[in-house]
Amino acid sequence: MLNVTVHGLWGVRKEDPQEIAERWWHLLRTLGGIDADSCGTWRAAEAEDDPTAPAVELGVPALTEYLLLTNPDSDAPYIGYTSSLWSGQPDTVKVTVSVTAGGSANRAPDSCVVGLVSAADDAPELVRRSTAVLEALVSYWGPDWGEAYSREEFRAVKTEFGLRAGAPRAGRSVYLSPGRADRVPEGLPGTYTRTADGGLVVDLTRGGTELPGIDTITEVNRQLLAAGALEPLTVPFDRATFQ
Repeated sequence: MLNVTVHGLWGVRKEDPQEIAERWWHLLRTLGGIDADSCGTWRAAEAEDDPTAPAVELGVPALTEYLLLTNPDSDAPYIGYTSSLWSGQPDTVKVTVSVTAGGSANRAPDSCVVGLVSAADDAPELVRRSTAVLEALVSYWGPDWGEAYSREEFRAVKTEFGLRAGAPRAGRSVYLSPGRADRVPEGLPGTYTRTADGGLVVDLTRGGTELPGIDTITEVNRQLLAAGALEPLTVPFDRATFQ
């Protein structure tokens, strides 16, 4: 089984359900363009692993309604809206997109997380193109930083550097917001792609053609930490990006 996570985190960014739904809809639509078979039909989190459950309609109005339905408490505008959808087939490839966003509380970072789970050991297209998933997430959610990683890669970096759960780090690919990107050293073993907002994606898989080793990922983290590109956001998380 292969398990790869793609996520982005940011500080406080107050948004209403419709704004969140717009970002979510764009990401889901783009994922469908990357892999229509795995990301063609989205179902509610409550129906997880049930491929016969009815699909959630894709569109800003329907996703706005879904966000409100899954966040009925009156404090949602303060603590944020949390919701999830899944697609694919549990016995082949399963994709989960989870969102926590829009609140004004500064107790924890907001996030968008895309989970990619393959029942087989060989990487399907969506897992091989995890950097493309990261780039799509970055385009629509505007995080402070993001990465794509396997469980083994995450554990290795955590063990080596003792980073807290939400601390910036790099996996098999990493996105860094403009203020962080300015500190990235040259010569890392991957491709560099500037994003529309002036941030930077460093892809150690080189478009899915290579799989970096744990030692390579650890060394990239070491260099980024030394350069100051992985400085933590101020706590409380009262700003969206590192400047």
